[in-house]
Amino acid sequence: MDTNIRTPMEIFNLPHHLVVPLFQRPYVWDETEQWSPLWADVRRMAELRLSDPFRSAAHFLGAVVLQVQETSVGSVPARNVIDGQQRLTTLQLLMDAAAAVFEEAGQDHLASQMETLTHNSASFVQDEADRLKIRHTNRDRAAFEEVMRADPPIDHERLTHATSRLASAHRYFTDEVQVWLGPGPVEAAEFGQRAQALAHVLQQGLQIVVIDLQVNENSQEIFETLNARGTPLTAADLIKNFVFQKLESDGADTAKVYAEDWPFESKFWETELAVGRVTYTRGALFLNQWLVARAAEEIPTKSTFTRFKHFVEHESKQKMIDLLRAIKAQAEQYEAWTTAAADPDRNLTVTEMNVCRMQANGIELLKPVLLWLYEPGRSLPQPVIDRVIGLVESWVVRRSLLRLTTSNLGAVVANLIRTARGAGHEDLAPTVEHFLQGQKVASSYWPGDAEIRTYLSTAPVYRRFPRARLRMVLEAVEDHLRNEYHAHQVDRRGYPIEHLLPQKWESHWSVDGEVALAERAAHVHRLGNLTLLTANLNSAVSNGRWLGRSGKYAKLAQHDVLKLNQRLREASEDGWDEARIDKRTVDLIEILLRIWPVPTGHTGEITDSRTSVQTWVEVNDLVTAGLLAPGTVLKARPGNWADTLAAVTPSGALDVGGTVFTSPSAAGKHVKGSVTNGWTFWRLEDGRNLADVRAAFRGEKPGSDAKAGEFAWWDVETNVEEATELWASLSTAAREVFSALMEASPDPVGIPKLAERAGFASDGKIVAGLLTWPSRFAARTGHHLPSRWIQGPPVQYWMDEATAETFTEAVRRFEEYQVAQTATDLPDDWEDLHALATDEERAVLIRLAAMGLPRPEIGGEGADGVPIPIGWPARKVAAEFEISAETSAELGAGGWRVVPVGEELRAALA
Repeated sequence: MDTNIRTPMEIFNLPHHLVVPLFQRPYVWDETEQWSPLWADVRRMAELRLSDPFRSAAHFLGAVVLQVQETSVGSVPARNVIDGQQRLTTLQLLMDAAAAVFEEAGQDHLASQMETLTHNSASFVQDEADRLKIRHTNRDRAAFEEVMRADPPIDHERLTHATSRLASAHRYFTDEVQVWLGPGPVEAAEFGQRAQALAHVLQQGLQIVVIDLQVNENSQEIFETLNARGTPLTAADLIKNFVFQKLESDGADTAKVYAEDWPFESKFWETELAVGRVTYTRGALFLNQWLVARAAEEIPTKSTFTRFKHFVEHESKQKMIDLLRAIKAQAEQYEAWTTAAADPDRNLTVTEMNVCRMQANGIELLKPVLLWLYEPGRSLPQPVIDRVIGLVESWVVRRSLLRLTTSNLGAVVANLIRTARGAGHEDLAPTVEHFLQGQKVASSYWPGDAEIRTYLSTAPVYRRFPRARLRMVLEAVEDHLRNEYHAHQVDRRGYPIEHLLPQKWESHWSVDGEVALAERAAHVHRLGNLTLLTANLNSAVSNGRWLGRSGKYAKLAQHDVLKLNQRLREASEDGWDEARIDKRTVDLIEILLRIWPVPTGHTGEITDSRTSVQTWVEVNDLVTAGLLAPGTVLKARPGNWADTLAAVTPSGALDVGGTVFTSPSAAGKHVKGSVTNGWTFWRLEDGRNLADVRAAFRGEKPGSDAKAGEFAWWDVETNVEEATELWASLSTAAREVFSALMEASPDPVGIPKLAERAGFASDGKIVAGLLTWPSRFAARTGHHLPSRWIQGPPVQYWMDEATAETFTEAVRRFEEYQVAQTATDLPDDWEDLHALATDEERAVLIRLAAMGLPRPEIGGEGADGVPIPIGWPARKVAAEFEISAETSAELGAGGWRVVPVGEELRAALA
């Protein structure tokens, strides 16, 4: 075994074949995780060469394992790719894409250089099919050979395998190379210089560790050692090794520096934190955030080490020891902020409070901004720092109050730092303010006051916000009220959130009329009905009356240490009702707008195609927006209930025959008798359903316009109703499969475990078959199948966290419905059957009870112990439910009758 560091030219220059064995997994790299970071690294190296042509910089790409393959005399040498085929394949695609762009631009000499690295010369191979230096033998072969052998200019859309990842990667790199080379004339000197720099990087500016094995060496053992043994090094580990190698080469006393200046050897920094589907140590996250602050660009966490190495070698003007001490100083600040934010009794500074509030929101987005503001040597006045933090916190919190995404804001934060880092002390805050006001697309805009007021005035925030975020909002209001008296901040001890109008209000807070009942239910979870208490009330008081010696109003006096409750008591001496909830909601919203203000005149204008980015929409929103007029008559979708009508009330409820429902799904369930998606169940006279009107409110296309390739993923904010309906339609086996994926999310689950959960042998075809119906149902609602597939070997399935969260809520709602439905529809003497029955059996029991049939037995046995899901042993009658033809014959031989559920069964039991 030989191990060497080689450039692409050294790996690919000579005639040979690198063969990807049949057992290797197919090509799986994608744009987000691999293509884009790789191109960013290559582009950065090319730009560095343009700025300093004589600098010998190189970028490390990782390792590959190759094993010599025995070949016949006269054939070109061949080696099997044991490990690293994804990396080598991607590099070949990038080289070929660059060659195609060079050739189109008339840079024939550069195109020829690239072709030398990707194609064997015709002088060395007899068959045209053998010209490619990378040879795939698995299912990727046709797609790879097609795109690599296509003549420029390549029309990727017309390729036979246009939808393959390989063609997509080639198209991605072609587009990126074209953009980077620029739109200027190809004969211009600058174009040629950029093309030459890129070609040089692709040939000699990249480094790969190549492990060469001989024919008789155990490649599998080496592969397992590289991929499956030991603990992976974190970014902090890799950076530490790099830093101390640099220090050693500089002649520093590394032992002394390690003891005094390396800050990351403590439990605090080794704590693991989740970022999406991956966990990282706090030290690795800090180094990524520090690097974002210094480089002013978004850096994927997995690219932290390579970007840090490039920053040190080519961008930083400091010696390694000085840079390390600057990192240590900021690491100590970072740890101090985090520790202070976790102290429930501490009076926090603006910076510490920002850390605390962002933790409550579950995001790390603003840490690079803090590190940038406190960068050693900047010496910004504290009022300037506080002002900038207030601006960016307002931007993030306002978006979170509207429940808008923060997932795409990393690039915006990096751009903000890049835009404002040249501003002086006096201009810094105005520059940041102007930048945030300039965000006018739905994915990053700064919401204005009017939108916050409109949304929060009716939003059931207790249901919409995570508890930590909602508590943070109420604590912020309390601190604002205390600040008027210069009092100490409220203790952040996770105080309970109390509903003033109780969640179980029916016993002591009843009202007359369906409309009044609907209005009361709609107000329970609104902001104005919530407060903080320093201790929980007992359930009798919490759900009891408002007035009286033992009423809730009197008990609140015990918690009047909170300004929230003092003001509340002043406004509720003679009672608590919907009008007071609305008034308090308005008051609290105005306080929130003062805590997190926007500049005078800022409206939160959006100039992209979306007119609204609100995700959770209610019928009341459609009425308020003028898209649905009060009194509009809706008709149920086709079916046995098609003649049922519903009228839209002024408050956005649906009146069905005098019964008022606060949501379209509740009204649909009432009519249909089972879980349904009310947004697609109810239709207007013009043929549109409520989902189409909701889409218009959001500025989206109606669902009917969706094309086959435009399916959406599942979102807990908008798709719970569809998910609940899908769950209700699943078989028990399919539910077990999805349950296993939900429990494991986001980790993959293999076929054997899924089959075991479903009650079958380990057979991939059976698992795939179970997903056929859910796939069709999901497509009908415009969604992807909730599960995702990873091609093997071994084949695995997985479910992303957003989908798992959506279906967890869907299952909860479905089970609540089942319990309520069973309790409503089963006779008292059938109550014990509920616990014994499966979901499918409960549905049959409800139908049997509605038919007035006698009480059956669940899970009994017939002749010779043949199982009977639902039957009447005394009469030797079994319901035709989950009984196979073979089982039916066995029961028949023992004198039993298996009868379909319906009138025939009624007659058999008469």
